[in-house]
Amino acid sequence: MKEYLAARCEAEAALQASGLNATVLRPWYVLGPGRRWPLILLPFSWLMGALPASRASARRLVLVCLQQMIEALVSAVEHPPGRHPHSRSA
Repeated sequence: MKEYLAARCEAEAALQASGLNATVLRPWYVLGPGRRWPLILLPFSWLMGALPASRASARRLVLVCLQQMIEALVSAVEHPPGRHPHSRSA
């Protein structure tokens, strides 16, 4: 995991340094077909979210379903950063 995090940070730093208009999505875990085991963690997630000391971590480590991830990807493409949502490109 340490190598993954280092590679992700390096890639995000390179994107930022490039000046490209980019959106980075960082889901902790995407629930998809056959990948439902993390649902057993939901009660712990709710408890962590209720406690002030762990609330930030609980929000950062939220589970998302496949449909939510697809919607986030579509939204990132349709509404790139730095553009007004109602503007039109030539």
